[in-house]
Amino acid sequence: MNLVTLQNVLDNTSFAVLFCTMLVYWVGAAFPQIPTLAGIGTVGMTIANLCIATLLGARWLEAGYFPLSNLYESLFFLTWGITTIHLLAERMSRSRLVGVVTAPVTMAITAFAALSLPSTMQTAEPLVPALKSNWLMMHVSVMMLSYAALMVGSLMAIAFLVVTRGQNIELRGSSVGTGSYRDRKYQLRRAGELVSSTLEETTPSPAPVSESSGGTAVLELAPPSVATNPTVPLSSQRLSLADTLDNISYRIIGLGFPLLTIGIIAGAVWANEAWGSYWSWDPKETWALITWLVFAAYLHARITKGWQGRRPAILAATGFLVVWVCYLGVNLLGKGLHSYGWFF
Repeated sequence: MNLVTLQNVLDNTSFAVLFCTMLVYWVGAAFPQIPTLAGIGTVGMTIANLCIATLLGARWLEAGYFPLSNLYESLFFLTWGITTIHLLAERMSRSRLVGVVTAPVTMAITAFAALSLPSTMQTAEPLVPALKSNWLMMHVSVMMLSYAALMVGSLMAIAFLVVTRGQNIELRGSSVGTGSYRDRKYQLRRAGELVSSTLEETTPSPAPVSESSGGTAVLELAPPSVATNPTVPLSSQRLSLADTLDNISYRIIGLGFPLLTIGIIAGAVWANEAWGSYWSWDPKETWALITWLVFAAYLHARITKGWQGRRPAILAATGFLVVWVCYLGVNLLGKGLHSYGWFF
């Protein structure tokens, strides 16, 4: 079997598996009483991850260089990164909620790469002289993994905003130094029970429930106390879901940000070797800096300022668009020092 045939088999298999996996995650979210669907979704993501890894490995052996020379390879490497981060996030959170939002994105990227790109852009070609460097693997692979992690974290933030829409929930205490994740889930469940019991009473008790300015619902996790708008009861299940999404988003972005920092530093060193300057304010470099600043502001707000809930989630959700502009949008202009045939 030659490379082209193997490539066609693996990329189409990846698309089919991810499409079925997306449906499995969505059905599992709609019918949580079917526990086997969660395991099937994880298996599907693992199979797709292995198919893409095999595809990239085959191209690496055939072409003799790390497979990140064109848009086709870049998109599949990004998909591999997202599926890898997805599996890591599921293991960290012990929740299958991650796949509800990551599976559609991976499926869409795979469909675009395998079904929409012309065959000329899917063919492995010799590297241009500027890319014949050992920094190709170091800089680009780290940048792509950072994009994958930041995208997954941003998707979790978007899901958090959807779950808490119209309720303005503020979670306090889910950052570093406030107890284990399991403790927070227990405290959150107890908080939801307090809300339910309070709403059923004819005379509301001011101890567990109080109103904040603007009707904002505030959930204190340590000690567990709840303030909510009485007209919008908050179930313990929904509060637990919100906390899970918030926690996953924070942890994954905390993983992607150092990778982005390392990738930018490696790129600056490579730029100095190739062009004689560490920083040239190239469009790609500028948007990489903007991406770094957006997520630096998110982590600063979470760690230093103590922001929780919807405010940092909105900032992280904005980062999803910024990452895509940095990764692909700049290349659509076809300008700058990084425009090597739709390269990273």
